[in-house]
Amino acid sequence: MGKLAVLALRVVLVALLAGSLFVQAVMVPLLNADLEELNQHHAYLRVPLLVIIVLGLVACQVVVVCVWRLVTMVRRGTVFSHAAFRYVHVIIGAIVAAALDVFALACLLAPGEAVAPGVVLLICGVVVAILGVALVVLVLRALLAQAVARDIEATQMQAELDEVI
Repeated sequence: MGKLAVLALRVVLVALLAGSLFVQAVMVPLLNADLEELNQHHAYLRVPLLVIIVLGLVACQVVVVCVWRLVTMVRRGTVFSHAAFRYVHVIIGAIVAAALDVFALACLLAPGEAVAPGVVLLICGVVVAILGVALVVLVLRALLAQAVARDIEATQMQAELDEVI
């Protein structure tokens, strides 16, 4: 991976992390103030909605930090090791948690007439898409496992060759 690509990815990751922290620190309190004005029929949505938003942001932040760590490992040439699996597993867990978070949002909005049923169905479609991303990362994890196995095998073969020579 080239230095320019790593730098560009890190700029994007910093922007995503800064943006999510801004949303947590500024936008969520503003949303809380706006939601206090809900009528009594929908007032029960305020706290769960805010919790769902914050949990979703935390899941995104976890993914950003883990991707940063993986990029650092790529830059150092140590990504083909068992240490990389820890970050990949956390990414998969955070993506699944985000999918469950979005599903909780759909369940929160489904009863009553606060939101149209079509919107709830669209949110459930987003859940399926997020789970699809988790499955793609799982496939990439399998590719990483193969690469790590090949790297270990190549190291062993090199050691054997060094002994012969």
